[in-house]
Amino acid sequence: MGPSVSVFCPGHISGYFKRVIGQDAATTGSIGAGIVITEGVVARVQPAGQISICICRRSPSGPLNEISRESELITSTMERLSITASVTTECRLPIGAGFGLSAAALLATLTALNRLCGLGMTEMKIATIAHEAEIYHRTGLGDVSACRGGGFVVRTTAGIAAPVLRYFGFPEPIYAVSFGPIHTPSILGSQQQMEKVELAFPDYRPVDIENFFRCSQIFTRSSGLLTPKVQKVLERCDERGIPASMTMLGDGVFAYGKNAKRVLSQFGMIYEMHVATQGARVVEEIS
Repeated sequence: MGPSVSVFCPGHISGYFKRVIGQDAATTGSIGAGIVITEGVVARVQPAGQISICICRRSPSGPLNEISRESELITSTMERLSITASVTTECRLPIGAGFGLSAAALLATLTALNRLCGLGMTEMKIATIAHEAEIYHRTGLGDVSACRGGGFVVRTTAGIAAPVLRYFGFPEPIYAVSFGPIHTPSILGSQQQMEKVELAFPDYRPVDIENFFRCSQIFTRSSGLLTPKVQKVLERCDERGIPASMTMLGDGVFAYGKNAKRVLSQFGMIYEMHVATQGARVVEEIS
């Protein structure tokens, strides 16, 4: 099979955010809060004479399904670095549904390429390249910053070099239900929508999970992003006292605690995960 490196990077569910435009891509991004999750993306890279991409998702029943042979985000980043390789990414969560998988896939790929090709890039350099690519392609604003480590995260300053507050010690599971993707570039590229998001942004910094979900729900209902299906699920969660909000940006709901499983399962297939404790890591290396 030849040499290969596989890296896992956790995803990130944003509860609320506000875009911040900086002097350049590195300082542009968002402030807000979210949860780094134990589900994410595994990227396996192998030497190749040209760039080859395969995006895969493993179904709940087990089989691995090919989603696409293209990724402008990954391809353009590899071209920027003048690297050719074969890249296969694998995830279990729905793609484009608010789980931060584009950032996770890019961070995992770059970390693996750095190891395979001996590029000598620091973790900060890898994160900067990934963040700038997300900004350029409008696939995310703050997911890369969050995915660099684990925890329930709060970002009070935008940009890849900005400090991130990380809180740990939340043992209960997180459950999510997804009704489909929301086209992130069209949302982030809409000035009218971004103005609504900015006005809805809560002027408060949460310090625990319950408060985070309250802030996120207030934001969801005021931002113009709430969908009818999400509203129905949130109403049911509120009736049962379950901390829940909308996955940003995706047509779905995520909720905290064991009691969330029964409620969310009434609306579709649910995904179980936990608060991650770390960022990208090598999971396999074959010389």
